Amino acid sequence: MARMHTGKHGKSKSRKPDVQFGVRPEGMSISNEEIVKLVSDYAKQGMHQAKIGQLLKEQHAVPYVKQVFGKRLGSVLSENGFKADIPQDMMDLLTRAITLRRHLERNHNDVHNRIRLGRVEAKIWRLGNYYKRNGSMPADWKYDPVKVALLIKS
Repeated sequence: MARMHTGKHGKSKSRKPDVQFGVRPEGMSISNEEIVKLVSDYAKQGMHQAKIGQLLKEQHAVPYVKQVFGKRLGSVLSENGFKADIPQDMMDLLTRAITLRRHLERNHNDVHNRIRLGRVEAKIWRLGNYYKRNGSMPADWKYDPVKVALLIKS
């Protein structure tokens, strides 16, 4: 199957190692309560899930939160009251779309970035439909660049 916005058929990607979930990895000195405290502290500082997982792996030698708890980092965050209104991958796409729109306002003849904006917005619509079906976002949510720009500024 071809990649989403290319004509190529590459499938190479990094894959996580096979691990048993709910089983503590050997050599881990930090307890589960300390991990939950670290996760909530990082979330209070405004870090998103990917950054929290990266810090846990690099600084605290926690390989995968799912391996320790048997559930994903997003579940741990939502149980502790840190569920985001808009998922982080959607927020990243929205930020990219807004910066592309700002760029195109100054550079009207930039055809290449106009095409890329269309691709990013297609991803936003597709991901929005998925999250609405999934229940992660409100069913009446709609992509409006003006409202999203205000959301991103604040």
